[in-house]
This record gives sequence, structure tokens and C-alpha cells, in this order.
Amino acid sequence: MDALALVAALWGAVAGALLPRAAYRFAAPDEEPWRKLCPDGHPIRGWLGWARCGECARTPDDASAALATRTALICAALAAATGTRPELGVWLLLAPVWVLLAEVDLRVRRLPDPLTLPLAAAGLALLGLVALLPEHAGHWLTALYGALALGGGYYVLYLINPAGMGFGDVKLALGMGAVLGWYGWPTVLLGTFAGFLFGALYGGGLVVARRAGRKTAIPFGPFLIVGALAGLLIGAYAA
Repeated sequence: MDALALVAALWGAVAGALLPRAAYRFAAPDEEPWRKLCPDGHPIRGWLGWARCGECARTPDDASAALATRTALICAALAAATGTRPELGVWLLLAPVWVLLAEVDLRVRRLPDPLTLPLAAAGLALLGLVALLPEHAGHWLTALYGALALGGGYYVLYLINPAGMGFGDVKLALGMGAVLGWYGWPTVLLGTFAGFLFGALYGGGLVVARRAGRKTAIPFGPFLIVGALAGLLIGAYAA
């Protein structure tokens, strides 16, 4: 691992270790925007750090090591693929949010609005700043078009089959389309295809293992994110 990837991995480990509290709070029932209490009824304040309650010291749904490891690996891979180009800073800032969204969707099959829509806006805004810097390898307008195209495509799928595609996936697709679009339409297509492929393989595996039926709903957000990440890594490496 080169020095840049090592630094990125350390950043990812630190950022990922701060996610458990946010993951617990956002993994709330549908009728709540986020959790405000620990399982014993004590108020939970703040969004970063361990999920441990300060009053009863109970640690619900804490996945500190797993979240830190995932974020570190993703950040290291992004650094290795992107190199010293300025858009790497954007990927490293967004990666912890991707990990958090995937974790929440896996836990409760929902993608919270306070994360999905700001993710899209932040991605486009940060890439707009990067487009002003020398040595970048992408195009901001294509990022904007990629966000609209992927978001629009998922919205059509939502209209066709709302039971199989949540509206949270549509909003998440806006942000992921932006980062894929930065490296051009082939990257958008690759990341989109990879997301559906990973989702299909996972669903098929569950059916074969008899842990789900053909009509069983699965959280698609993690596969959308992993597919987009695969496309982004290849697009960054090839740019």
C-alpha cells in the first residue's frame, strides 16, 4: 500500500469509527425520522461516536470495528484508483456517508432523507469546486447530467414497481449518479449495471439458500452504492 492509500485508509478508519451513533439513530422505525432514546429510554444526544448511552452505558447495535474497517478499505481503494487528483478529496468526504447509508438500509430498509438529498447536493457542489482546480480528470456538467439521468431512471422504476424500488433509492441515485457522471457516461452505465448485478446475485443467493422467495423485498441501497463504487473505481483508474 502506497503512502497516499495508507493516509486515506487512516482517514477512513477514523471517520468510520465515528459512524455507529449516527447508524443507530438513523436506523429508526418508519414513523420516526431518527431515534432520540436508547433501548432503556435515556436520551441520546449527538451524532458522532459510539452508540453507547451515556447514562446506562448500554451499547445498542454498535458496529464500530466493522464500520471503521469498511470505510478504511473503501477510502484506500479510492486513493489507489484516483491518485493525487483533486477529486479524491470529494470521494474521501463522501465515502463515510455511503457506508452509513448502506448500514442503515441493511438494518431497517430505509434511506433517511437527511442523508440522501444533502449527499447529492454536497457531491455536486464539491465537484463544482474541484472543476476549478488544475489536474482534475472529470466534467461537472456530466456529473449533473449523470445525477439527473440516474435519479430519473430510478424514479421510472419506482413508478413501475413501488413495492420493489423505494423512493429513498431514487434520492440516493441522484448522489451516486453525480459521482459516476464525473468520469463520463461509460462510468454511469458501468456503475448502474454493477448495482443491479450485485443486487440480483444477492437475491438469487437468498432464493437458492431458501432464505427468501422471489417476491421478497431486499434493501437495494447497499447494492446501488457498491455498484456505483465499482464503477467509480474503474472510472477513476481509467481517467
